[in-house]
Amino acid sequence: MKKTFLLLFLGFLLTLSSKGAYILIPMDLSQSNHLKAYGITYWALTKEITVDWLLNYRGGSFMLPHDQVIQNECIIRNVSFDVISDAQANQLLNDIASPSSNMDVMKLEKYPKIAVYSPKSKQPWDDAVTMVLTYAEIPYDVIFDDEIMYNELVRYDWLHLHHEDFTGQYGKFYKNYRYMPWYQEQQREFEASAKKHGFSKVSLLKLSITKRIKSYVASGGFLFAMCSATDTYDIALASEGVDICEIMFDGDPMDPSAQSKLDFERTFAFKDFQLQRNPYEYEYSNIDNQPESRGLNEKNDYFTLFQFSAKWDPVPTMLTQNHEKIIHGFMGQTTGFKKDLIKRDVLILGETKEINEARYIHGVIEKGFFTFFGGHDPEDYQHYVNEEPTDLNLHPNSPGYRLILNNILFPAAKKKKQKT
Repeated sequence: MKKTFLLLFLGFLLTLSSKGAYILIPMDLSQSNHLKAYGITYWALTKEITVDWLLNYRGGSFMLPHDQVIQNECIIRNVSFDVISDAQANQLLNDIASPSSNMDVMKLEKYPKIAVYSPKSKQPWDDAVTMVLTYAEIPYDVIFDDEIMYNELVRYDWLHLHHEDFTGQYGKFYKNYRYMPWYQEQQREFEASAKKHGFSKVSLLKLSITKRIKSYVASGGFLFAMCSATDTYDIALASEGVDICEIMFDGDPMDPSAQSKLDFERTFAFKDFQLQRNPYEYEYSNIDNQPESRGLNEKNDYFTLFQFSAKWDPVPTMLTQNHEKIIHGFMGQTTGFKKDLIKRDVLILGETKEINEARYIHGVIEKGFFTFFGGHDPEDYQHYVNEEPTDLNLHPNSPGYRLILNNILFPAAKKKKQKT
């Protein structure tokens, strides 16, 4: 009798185990909170739990070993999930492995340590990446010039740059904001930092910062930049040894031959661009498509994500996982990149084909990677200085913000060799 009861009890436990062997977090339209789903995945990695990222399966879903603690965390964060059995998981993985499917499994094994490059003083604009990291409950450190100059960047796996001007022209806000207290305070802060580190000009300090970041990426780091940090980064690299700043920015005139002295071999993504020499113009170069030349408005501004082969091109596939393939556009100081100014070895991940504009690009620098994403805030079409930040509680399923979070998980992946 006791033996029979024990067998029945063991059978009951096995049945429970088989019914709940895995937690599947779907990332298609059934997901209640896409952004916090990334936070659950990151949190699991901090607990040394390996996560399967199911590329192109239901919008790029996540699968984890079943654990009541994980299940409770999903409930707390309002993240939709399904509990599936071993048999269901095996069938799902078999379907993904089929040569006829454009799907694959990417193992996520180690959580990336994240740094955000941002001034310590308050700026009159927000940062989409820090907002979504905070909303998704993903931890990060804020670093700036001191940390990079003191070689602390090696502590991090992933670095974000947002709304930064690496050319030393203070965002080219001179015309409209030079009398504003925040502008004047930023200028004093940057000049003091340059002097502290032994540079006579802010532009020279920022050049040193860009070169150190380049070395970080070349050594295996991951760089993600948005808005003006994309084009000003490359402009700074190309203009090494050349004065591209007018007198109000650095105390002496711009080199009249600056354009002819640019070296595009040094840049990450862009080539053959023309500098915007007018210090009163709110542009750095012709890399960015200006609003009047784009011919788009909030109602018709969209870009399309490319579809890649999950089995042969897992890296761009990871970066474009989404429940939507057509994404509503959004503006920034740098909104979109002219495709004819992008280097041939740079992958275009998303484009507005009608105006020959790339919005989302990715490339390889020796052992590391970079991704540039045009625009300022995926859920605020035209964000202004001193405008209130976006409330992501109103946008838990934002496809634009998902693209940012794809990049957050990218360093955690056990990647296959990228095909070219």
